[in-house]
Amino acid sequence: MGRKVGLTLDRVVETAVDIADRNGLEDMSLRLVADELGIKTPSLYNHVAGLAGLRRELAFHAAREVGGIFSTRVPDETASETLRRFARDYRRFALEHPGLYQALLPAPRPGEDDELYAAMAAPVISLREVLTQVGVPSDETVHLIRALRSVIHGFVDLEMKDGFGMPENIDDSFDQAVDVAVNGILSRVRRPVPKRAVG
Repeated sequence: MGRKVGLTLDRVVETAVDIADRNGLEDMSLRLVADELGIKTPSLYNHVAGLAGLRRELAFHAAREVGGIFSTRVPDETASETLRRFARDYRRFALEHPGLYQALLPAPRPGEDDELYAAMAAPVISLREVLTQVGVPSDETVHLIRALRSVIHGFVDLEMKDGFGMPENIDDSFDQAVDVAVNGILSRVRRPVPKRAVG
């Protein structure tokens, strides 16, 4: 097997995503990607800096997918409806692409990988805009976004690992969990204090 003519980074990443979603991110290897593409493993180094570089590309891809979810706006949609839709779409992404979803972790810190940090921060910026527009104090937005994400991630992690054995509908349980989180977030909206009537 020689170098495959016309092979692109996008094709390498797509193949890696397929393998990660089937086998789990930890079991996605350069050898498996190369075998599926019909090339020798060293040929992948023309496109990525080894396994670490390929996993970094998957993280970028995952960040773009999540960014697409969080940047979508629906006319006349309330903040409550937007947050619930974001939650449903984020869960759907995680369940449909479990390996790619894993690539979002660990999240880089400022100064570690500025390009990847910016890509992963972009969805947060979109959510902050939604919250600040309805009056959530700006210094609380990141904390509340983390809270919402923790609820979704914790639920999805249990769901993926068959952690819900009771017969009640799992979708209904997810909606209830999101309702609790969203209602809690929107309770932090600061409303103007009404002026006291004079006289």
